[in-house]
Amino acid sequence: MIESLRKNNLIKVGRAMSGKSLGVLGGMGPKATAVFFDRIVEHTEAGKDQDHIDMVIVNHATLPDRTTVIAKQRGEVFLEAIRKDIRLLELAGVGNIAIPCNTSHYFFEQLQGMTKINIINMAKETASEIRRVYGPGAKVGILATTGTIKSGVYQNVCEEFALTPHIPDELVQQKVMKIIYDDVKSGVNADAAAFAAIIRELVERARCACVIIACTELSCIKLRDDISKYCVDAMDVLVRRSIELSGKKVKKTDGKEGCR
Repeated sequence: MIESLRKNNLIKVGRAMSGKSLGVLGGMGPKATAVFFDRIVEHTEAGKDQDHIDMVIVNHATLPDRTTVIAKQRGEVFLEAIRKDIRLLELAGVGNIAIPCNTSHYFFEQLQGMTKINIINMAKETASEIRRVYGPGAKVGILATTGTIKSGVYQNVCEEFALTPHIPDELVQQKVMKIIYDDVKSGVNADAAAFAAIIRELVERARCACVIIACTELSCIKLRDDISKYCVDAMDVLVRRSIELSGKKVKKTDGKEGCR
């Protein structure tokens, strides 16, 4: 693939881009990648096309399922499959890399070890944001794939930032996985009311100060304002940091930054 790009001189175009261009390791899943791109465009302060961020998106939809490789301890299969994608972004000359997939952050250190380009750590950026807003010691609910939960990605970063992580019980986790895999990944309209009920339970019964939306498929679900106010969407945090690190400003709406 890379050789083909060289022959067609497309790599030269990539190298001519600004050093602040953004690389996106996408396809995990494709819908979440599309939503991430849309949110970057929607929340970048811009008056014309040229004010937006140059982006190189690799939509590698056939990457191995992250939850599966973690459960089977076959991480090398995922890492080997994504290595060429990182090389492609290096050749394109991007300034930063965003990965709109929470579960893949289990492999963050290995991925960062493959390149000198800064990879934005969505999990750490999210925990940092929560500590800033809610303060140390805040109890934080985590809604994610079973792979993300079992990997401990968000539990670890919460503890690193002096937050108290709370994961759903097995029955609730099954409901979350159904929404992720049977609805969003399958192209079915997710039951927003059922998802909202899960969030409300974490806030009202588990006494969580806020809930991390730690799966980009869950980020695709539109929530009512009375529910979303309790949520910190990791994808939105990644959108903000991607815009800022690309040298652009986040659009403000009603006196607040455009992403919740």
